[in-house]
Amino acid sequence: MNKSIIATEHLSKRYGAFEALRDISLAVPQGSIYGLIGDNGAGKTTLFRILAGQHFPSKGNVFLLGQTGKELSIARSRMGFLIEKPVFFPNMTVEQNMRYYAIQKGIPQDKQAVTLLETVGLSEKRKEKASALSLGQKQRLGLAIALLGDPQVLVLDEPINGLDPSGIIEFRQLLHRLNQERNITILISSHILSELQQIATHYAFISKGELLESISAEALHQKCSNSIEMTLSDLASYTFLLEQRDADEQFTVFANQRLVIYHPRHRPEFYSKLAAEHQIYISSLRTLEMKLEDYYMSLKEGRK
Repeated sequence: MNKSIIATEHLSKRYGAFEALRDISLAVPQGSIYGLIGDNGAGKTTLFRILAGQHFPSKGNVFLLGQTGKELSIARSRMGFLIEKPVFFPNMTVEQNMRYYAIQKGIPQDKQAVTLLETVGLSEKRKEKASALSLGQKQRLGLAIALLGDPQVLVLDEPINGLDPSGIIEFRQLLHRLNQERNITILISSHILSELQQIATHYAFISKGELLESISAEALHQKCSNSIEMTLSDLASYTFLLEQRDADEQFTVFANQRLVIYHPRHRPEFYSKLAAEHQIYISSLRTLEMKLEDYYMSLKEGRK
């Protein structure tokens, strides 16, 4: 999974004086499930709209399936997009909606529309009007439409937002099957970070239009599986001492004199002794296994 199937270089987007994206450079490996994490207004949907060709960047470059410039339209024809809420014709049946979008995409009228409804678990609803579907079923129909034309990549913007717990589990399992059985690369955003943590192979954290970090799930697990959080009276002096004592330590400095050491190389007693030897007071020290939500919040705090 070294080849990037989606990439951006120094991508920025302005709407008048408002900068929605600022210098975003990321690379989505082929075959991955790439989770994009950010609050409302962070810039996720703007990024997805640029990838889909709905908006144009103010600066920077986009690469899709190895193509850029005028060739992007060709690459997008081999991708499926589900951005914000899917749009249907409410008085048309589920199957009619599928056939309509197949025509829009220039896909021959064969059995693919019906087959895809089976794939997403909507075959029993094919003769019902789209207006009668539940929220979860509408999301499934949106996914089925995005799968028309056998795309190599799916770009999904908050597809599980608003679903009930069983709907979330079913949708997650469906995405995992598409990735594993069809080798479809998936770029997905979600507010439900605990769900992303169960399927994503890579992550990108975005806040206020800036990319905070991109990281593999394996590297993230190493950072979060075992960490030490400390609050100290003299954080600057302590970090200097820590770097002198062990240059391989990985840590992040936060506001309010707080330090988090990721995957610590020593027992907690080592870190408390180092502070005591240099008259640095520790007001709190604890070991923790950080959740994805906590890690995202720590990244945001680190940028303040």
